[in-house]
Amino acid sequence: MSGARTTPGPGTAPRAGDVPSARGAAVGRRIGIALVHGLWRPRVLGAWRVPATGPVILAGNHTHNVDGPVLMGTAPRPVHFLVKQEAFTGPLDPFLRGVGQIGVDRTTADRGAVLRGLSVLANGGVLGIFPEGTRSEGDFAELRSGLAYFAVRSGAPVVPVAVLGTAEARGRAIPALPPLRGRVDIVFGEPFQAGDGSGRRTRAALDEATLRIRERLTAHLAEARRGTGRG
Repeated sequence: MSGARTTPGPGTAPRAGDVPSARGAAVGRRIGIALVHGLWRPRVLGAWRVPATGPVILAGNHTHNVDGPVLMGTAPRPVHFLVKQEAFTGPLDPFLRGVGQIGVDRTTADRGAVLRGLSVLANGGVLGIFPEGTRSEGDFAELRSGLAYFAVRSGAPVVPVAVLGTAEARGRAIPALPPLRGRVDIVFGEPFQAGDGSGRRTRAALDEATLRIRERLTAHLAEARRGTGRG
């Protein structure tokens, strides 16, 4: 998750103008669909596991900058992603905000971003999080507590997502991107509750939820790699 280092307590809801646009996220999904299917050959598995309605958190591994757009264009519902604030520069700033994405200041506890993310879930939307916080090996070895906070605070189910093939090779035409027309696999897992059902939001409860999330995401990633032949 490109998000806050700490988890703030309850606060007032964001102003109407700060709530990410659901219509914008729907537009972003259409753009993502055109982009992903125009550049690569996505194979989407298990999309039916994503609840058709109600709040959902998509938690994906993160090995390449295109993972967000790939997931945006292959998820069965529009997604509001938590995106590092550094991406909101120049013309990308109004664009990302227009398609309902949420900028996060990773150097501090970004209360505004947390409230906007919670508002997405409160309105029955889909929040997308890369819980490792930044691009990595994509194995969930380093997992931040932000995902656990959103899951426990909102009660929304977490759906693990494995994005595979985006970092395996560099394209010849555009070295910064995966090979054009190459296969990319997106595998959605079974939804689960991160909390223990007690409703506790203590640090201990969040630590336990983070461990539970890591175990589920790691297991799903391993299964997705085996199932797609990318193990």
